Amino acid sequence: MSSLRVGAIIPVKTFSRAKTRLGLSPEKTEQICKLMLESVLDSVTKSDVIEKTVLVSKDEDALGIGKKFGAIGIYDESEQGVNSAVLLADNYFAKEGFEGTIVFPQDIPLIQSGDIRTLYQMRTSDRCVLVVPSRKFDGTNALFRTPPCVMETHYDEDSYKIHLNTAEKRNANSSLVLIRRIMLDIDDQSDLNFILSFSDTAIANSLKKVLG
Repeated sequence: MSSLRVGAIIPVKTFSRAKTRLGLSPEKTEQICKLMLESVLDSVTKSDVIEKTVLVSKDEDALGIGKKFGAIGIYDESEQGVNSAVLLADNYFAKEGFEGTIVFPQDIPLIQSGDIRTLYQMRTSDRCVLVVPSRKFDGTNALFRTPPCVMETHYDEDSYKIHLNTAEKRNANSSLVLIRRIMLDIDDQSDLNFILSFSDTAIANSLKKVLG
């Protein structure tokens, strides 16, 4: 376990409304979303850095998957987006006295527990923000905050830049951290094809079975 009490936050959009840019049938899209979430949860909950994982979603299937991995489920009644979902988890961890949090999306299926340790070891102070961008540098694929209240989240276009700029305004030490497996997300068909090229991974083989 890390020296800080660190919690993981995984916001999950309702499966039937997610990943429309993949251009697949609703059934296949939902299966892919579930596979990705299971892969992320497996690595996050096995990490020696993470004390507790909170999954925030309106989707009962997603909450059920989280429960299988020992995650705390928070029902997102309004489902107003990632930032409001993260805020629900922030409130939970504040009450529990956690000193740091890491926000992970559900769509980074290649992540390994060791990647989380690598990210954690990059912290430079007790007031710190670390951002792992997406492969295309158009989003945030992991956001470490200590303390968790150091800044609010800004998950929208160019969010990694906004997160770094906001951290600077909050007088927090901040760094852009490049961790390859965390940077590889699945948003569209090109991303999916790229992940499938990692043919020696379990997730690539599982995805191939879904796609037929």
